[in-house]
Amino acid sequence: MAEHQSHNHPYHLVNPSPWPAFGAFSALVLSGGALMYFKDNDNLWMIFPGLILALLTMYMWWRDVIREAIIDKAHTPTVQLGLRYGMALFIASEVMFFVAWFWAYFNAALFPTEWMGGIWPPEGTMTFDPWDLPFINTLILLLSGTTVTWAHHALKEGNREGLIAGLWLTVILGLLFTSLQVVEYLLAPFGFREGIYGSTFFMATGFHGFHVIVGTIFLAVCLVRAYKNQFLPNQHFGFEAAAWYWHFVDVVWLFLFTSIYWWGAGEIAHH
Repeated sequence: MAEHQSHNHPYHLVNPSPWPAFGAFSALVLSGGALMYFKDNDNLWMIFPGLILALLTMYMWWRDVIREAIIDKAHTPTVQLGLRYGMALFIASEVMFFVAWFWAYFNAALFPTEWMGGIWPPEGTMTFDPWDLPFINTLILLLSGTTVTWAHHALKEGNREGLIAGLWLTVILGLLFTSLQVVEYLLAPFGFREGIYGSTFFMATGFHGFHVIVGTIFLAVCLVRAYKNQFLPNQHFGFEAAAWYWHFVDVVWLFLFTSIYWWGAGEIAHH
């Protein structure tokens, strides 16, 4: 984190930071621990050192960025624009990540092989009723998209109470979605290792659920910052990034619900 100085340009040149190197080391420890766990399921504890280091890196690095914005006043309009470009590119990379899982699903669904019975869902596979828990979760996420938008508009209008109320509702709805997703998984009539349907279903919906958890944490941090009055109507990139991420999560779920829960549910979807 650099001390604020007068410059003849609108850019922010940071001092050397330990967090990129520390983050790379954390990723190495985490991936190594994950590989050991995959090799021997009794070694789950080996994941935690790398996970703790990665979480520490994120906390310290983002703490420095927040200090640069609030204390150093380094986030000029030009710097904020660069941060927005970075967030947009990150979301674009996340879109391609989910394209891989949709590709795997549709490759199996549109071209079912003989060992699947030549049909989709594979012969003997019991699927979810899309108009039960999946539909309820769809309504929850759509509602959360409206509450985070409400909070964003309240922030731009200088309405701190509306910002806090909207964030509270969005975080609660995110937790409710995750809870219902856990219930759905517990009631699943198929497992991850029971065929192509289960593996593609759990990979796509599971990674989406992980993104919901990350987005909920993201918004919860924004809620804490809102209580500390760290957002201004004309400078609130942290909240804006969280809102973009949450809308991305909403859109991905709409594709999941339409393609996997409804289109790919077979005859159950029409009952």
